[in-house]
Amino acid sequence: MLRERLYYLDSYCKNFNTRVNKESLDSDGNFYAVLENTAFYPTGGGQPYDTGTLNGIQVLNVEEIDGEIRHTLAESLGTAAEVTGIIDWARRFDHMQQHAGQHILSAAFVELYGFLTISFHLGKESLTIDLDVEDVSLEQLQAVEKLANDIILENRMIETKWVTEDELEQYSLRKQLAVTGEIRLVIIPDFDYNGCGGTHPSSTGQVLGIKVMATEKHRGMVRVHFVCGGRILQQLHQKNYVVSETSKLLSAPEEGVIGATQRLLDANLALVKSLNEKEEQLLTFEVKDLLQTNNHGIVKAVYTGRTVQHLQKMARLLVTEAKDTVVLLVAENEDRLQFVAARGASAEKSMKLVSAAALPLIDGKGGGSDAFVQGGGQRSMAGTELLRIMEESLV
Repeated sequence: MLRERLYYLDSYCKNFNTRVNKESLDSDGNFYAVLENTAFYPTGGGQPYDTGTLNGIQVLNVEEIDGEIRHTLAESLGTAAEVTGIIDWARRFDHMQQHAGQHILSAAFVELYGFLTISFHLGKESLTIDLDVEDVSLEQLQAVEKLANDIILENRMIETKWVTEDELEQYSLRKQLAVTGEIRLVIIPDFDYNGCGGTHPSSTGQVLGIKVMATEKHRGMVRVHFVCGGRILQQLHQKNYVVSETSKLLSAPEEGVIGATQRLLDANLALVKSLNEKEEQLLTFEVKDLLQTNNHGIVKAVYTGRTVQHLQKMARLLVTEAKDTVVLLVAENEDRLQFVAARGASAEKSMKLVSAAALPLIDGKGGGSDAFVQGGGQRSMAGTELLRIMEESLV
């Protein structure tokens, strides 16, 4: 029976002795053991599995498959008929704090605003709930967070109770249950009644605290990112380090980091604008010089280290200036060749002839229209050779 599993009988059980029912190999060739009873929690209900050891051998994963709890092992237990299991308590207690914190936060959203939690995920660094609502305001988040932390500070008992389907009507459940048969309720009296198969501490005070970190829109709902317990300190240490180091880089006090960063962004934006203006001026001069090389209606050039976007801009300027001209440009970039071919409004040749000739030679890809094409591929020949072939395709 579910209720007889050790992690349900005592979620604070850190080590235990039991018998080995069987050992086998899974489809990936890993050893796994099925025990007579276990304190290892298997993945389920949004809560990850426990880790630890069996007879000193690392337990890598725990999951329930076909009604049996499989403990994936780093190696075989050998001939051992009995084992001593030791739970990684730091991991287990962290999961207990996070899972109980999720119950409290979800209940607070329902208590204040009627926002239901649709799904829950407990990750390595943070956890999330998805709320069945399109938007949550900052004021609502702050109110919910305060209520949740008030419940924690009150150190209310967290009770578990096994009930039947007929007994469910006695409880004001936060959401409809999808399970039947053995039903386990996790109860925070006068606040939250919820069906749950996870592990939890015995009181809300052991959650220590809840901090909402961020929200985002997700599939028509609001996803709330938050942390509980010891993870709050981890996040504080990390963010304090980031702010401290940023403060040093900006030569600004920590409280002035935002203003210093904004000034840096403004200066950078002005610099980028100035550089773009200078680039446009330089490009104009470059186009005028290139037009002087017009040979029988064709302007061509090979460049090193130019982007295809730069070639495209140059080609458009050239055909705007000389409407009866065809422009052929090639760029050599490390192990790639890229090209652009364009024609002015009065020119008649199709630029698709150019790409059809060039692309197979460089095992490339590209596309465009009769008036403008671009492409790129391997640097299997010199840029000047590719340019010659492109020009010959128009003859």
